[in-house]
Amino acid sequence: MTTDPDESPDSTTVRIPPGGRPGGGSGATSLFPTMVIRGPQPELPQRRRIPARLLIMVWLVLLMTAVLVLVNVVTWSALTTRGEERVDRALSQETAEFEEFASVGVDPRTGEPFTDVSSLIRVYLERQYPDDSEILFGWVDEGVDESSRQRGGASGGEAPPADSGRLRHGQEPPHDLSADPEAVGEILDSPDARGSLDTPAGPVRWEKVRVLPPDGRDGPAGWFVIGYFTAEEQDTIASTMGTIALVSGLGLLAAATAAWWVAGRILAPVRLVRQTAAAIGEEDLTQRIEVSGRDDIAALAEQFNSMLDRLEGAFTAQRRFVDDAGHELRTPITIVRGHLELMGDDPEERREVVRLVTDELDRMGRIVEDLLLLAKAQQPDFVRPEPVSLAELTSDIDAKVRPLGDRSWRLEAVADGTARLDPQRVTQAMVQLAANAVRYSPAGSTVRIGSALVGSDVRLWVADQGSGIPAEDHGRVFERFSRGGRTERGEGGAGLGLAIVRAIAEAHHGRVDLRSAPGQGSTFTLVLPADRPAGGTIGREQA
Repeated sequence: MTTDPDESPDSTTVRIPPGGRPGGGSGATSLFPTMVIRGPQPELPQRRRIPARLLIMVWLVLLMTAVLVLVNVVTWSALTTRGEERVDRALSQETAEFEEFASVGVDPRTGEPFTDVSSLIRVYLERQYPDDSEILFGWVDEGVDESSRQRGGASGGEAPPADSGRLRHGQEPPHDLSADPEAVGEILDSPDARGSLDTPAGPVRWEKVRVLPPDGRDGPAGWFVIGYFTAEEQDTIASTMGTIALVSGLGLLAAATAAWWVAGRILAPVRLVRQTAAAIGEEDLTQRIEVSGRDDIAALAEQFNSMLDRLEGAFTAQRRFVDDAGHELRTPITIVRGHLELMGDDPEERREVVRLVTDELDRMGRIVEDLLLLAKAQQPDFVRPEPVSLAELTSDIDAKVRPLGDRSWRLEAVADGTARLDPQRVTQAMVQLAANAVRYSPAGSTVRIGSALVGSDVRLWVADQGSGIPAEDHGRVFERFSRGGRTERGEGGAGLGLAIVRAIAEAHHGRVDLRSAPGQGSTFTLVLPADRPAGGTIGREQA
């Protein structure tokens, strides 16, 4: 008993042992193999696939992000380093100018070199015009003398306190360091000649110079201090980096959009290949991919179309072989079965039936061999060209066709030279044409064969004096199982001979020409490209 799995979706596996009964022992051997009845199998989960278009865009965005981050970091580092160098140059320049003034400057009141520190610093500050981000001031250890107080050594004419040695001149800075005791103390108490500190107006880079009285003179020493506010510099760098970051973000967005669009255009043939491959079935191999472009993806689509052409040809040849075999073998099989079923006990009748059956079996064998040959004609190695002497090939063909029948054989032309052909296949085609000429022409008639070179083509022909073929049948006689006429004995062929001839010609990238008319005989001509070898020679036609 056979159980349909669809009737019991939840059925488990049931095995029927060889004994013939469930749980049977070593009884009679079963004529059937072990049968397995299974319920519906669960579908395997499919792996989630990531589109190649998305992968390309993501990798490109990641790469560009890394590059843009590197560009931003390098740009920020370069701008920061350049700003620090500019501040260092400004500090060094002010220090050098003050040192030069201290060495060569003179007191405008006396016209002599300066004799005290406060006068030197005061006169130098009066002659300076610091930038908006700079501050210049001096500091005398024991305060300022009375003359300095009267002339307003402090900024704005304001006299410094009695306990202060502050000296400053020029426009108001972002933050007056000289008026900030904590800032002044940090600067003057620092053991370094250059440093930085934070102020309400932002970071300040400073440099100080120790000023001593002239040699041999007594008096208080002092300090000359240069300060440079870097907040504006940092704001400029931050603004520049913000602009660069914004442009980088917009460029990254544009690149991602372009990558998505370009990847879609490039991968479009790949999607078509996948969709076409999914839609192709054994019953429909006609779909093809529309190819546009000249890149590797377009080449892939072209190769895929070529593969589909080969597959369609293979499936067509397979179906045609099965159809032809079933169509042509059905009749002889029916004949053989009918004769065998009706065969009696009479020995003479048995001999006649055996003869008929053997004849039909031989015909079946020839049909199968011809069909296999036609199927093999679709393979690349069906013909194996090699340099062939046309004169020798024509002579061999003439010698092989003469025993085919009682005809007046005439070799009317021989080509001189060499050509790249498969001599065995060409001989097979010419023998088939000669056999057809014998089959469809009267005994004693003339059959002409020959070969010639016309331009770059090799021509080999067989001409008979048979009944001829009507013009409307010229194309049909080369089809499989197409019979162009009756033989002189009234027999009909299988209709595969001329199909084989055409297959051999087409395998050589040539053709078969037919010139025939009723009552005028037929001339079949193989037209094959000579494909002359390098250094070879091709002879001329001999009439």
